[in-house]
Amino acid sequence: MKQIKMPNDNTLEKMEELLNVASDYTRLKILFCLLDGEKCVSSIQELIDASQSLVSHQLKVLKDAELVATRKDGTRVFYSLDDGHVKELISVVCEHATHIKD
Repeated sequence: MKQIKMPNDNTLEKMEELLNVASDYTRLKILFCLLDGEKCVSSIQELIDASQSLVSHQLKVLKDAELVATRKDGTRVFYSLDDGHVKELISVVCEHATHIKD
């Protein structure tokens, strides 16, 4: 197994922030919804059964943390995972969680 070097303090702080942002239940549901591609707020709302204001607020938190990206199409805004790293992070955490014994 490849030895991983301890990151510097700045990187560790960024890691902590990203993991804290991603660890919220509603934000996890949103990230999971976006695994299969971009969606608008109303689609995410339906999928996670949450209010528009809650979804919009959580999307802003995810966008500020650079976990999601946006694309405008007229008046609609579409959200997607920021990059492949986010998809990998969510997939790995989900896979690990399914192996944890209750």
